[in-house]
Amino acid sequence: MKLSEFYYDLPDELIAQKPLEKRDISRLMVLDRERKSAKSQVFKDIVDYMNEGDCLVLNDTRVVCVRLYGKRKTGGKVEIFFLNPGSDKPQALVKPSKRIKEGETIELENGLSLKVLGRSELGRFVDFDCSVEEILKSGHVPLPPYIKREDNTEDAQRYQTVYAKKDGATASPTAGLHFTEELINKIKDKGIKVVYVTLHTSYGTFAPVAVENIEDHKMHSESFEISKNVADIINDVKNAGGKIFSVGTTSTRVLESSACGAGKIEPLKGETNLFLYPGYRFKIVDRLITNFHLPESTLLMLVSAFASRDHIFEAYKRAIEEKYRFFSYGDAMLIV
Repeated sequence: MKLSEFYYDLPDELIAQKPLEKRDISRLMVLDRERKSAKSQVFKDIVDYMNEGDCLVLNDTRVVCVRLYGKRKTGGKVEIFFLNPGSDKPQALVKPSKRIKEGETIELENGLSLKVLGRSELGRFVDFDCSVEEILKSGHVPLPPYIKREDNTEDAQRYQTVYAKKDGATASPTAGLHFTEELINKIKDKGIKVVYVTLHTSYGTFAPVAVENIEDHKMHSESFEISKNVADIINDVKNAGGKIFSVGTTSTRVLESSACGAGKIEPLKGETNLFLYPGYRFKIVDRLITNFHLPESTLLMLVSAFASRDHIFEAYKRAIEEKYRFFSYGDAMLIV
């Protein structure tokens, strides 16, 4: 398939620049694959589409404040965005990268400094004489590039899911931002299993597809983990005929990466670069909860694989006409 087949035109005013007052009052478009229909609801009504014996799968990664600001000896401002803060070979996006020479020292806002080294696959290698925890103490919330403002104290809480637990993400698993603790408890009270997997969402999520034939695209790798207990619960639900509701493209990639046969998964810990695009047959996920994604993105290709490109693009056209809010702080979609 061609990259251009996944382009759509989105008015700038529909890109959500801040969260709504309450997480679970976002709009929810319910897309029915069998009926080829769509209808609008409120996100908190999502529980009505779940039945006793189903399973909800959430990604418990926690966003780390990896965006730093500093200055060169010349006084020029520099932005440092850590790509893999826990690695022994830390890499970062550096702006303005072309002007900064290898070995140049940048003084950060917190008084610490780091050296910018040679080029890496996505950015530059960096080096510093303290722990990564210290270097990130003055870090900012890593809002995505389409949010055209500086982060604030509200973002520190709202760009994080209420169930975030394990540090490691440099981008939020945004489909989960709509859930509140009260809504999760309501889901549990209905007899639905709620389980957690981990995938540390990376900045590579926003990396553009640079090839015209999407089959030639090399997906970025992200670390993930699914425990034996969670794998057993999901397998039991599948065996009993329950539905697996995957929250976001991140949980979906974990589940499909862990598939060891039709309807079965195994506990795993490692890296996945699984690229899901139209033609892929899903082995584990029965229902998908997701946000509205960027044109020509791998995330849009994943949801197009789940619901068909034509059905997704019809839904996106309707969402634009009805002025849904798009991307990270935007509205949601449930595909059944």
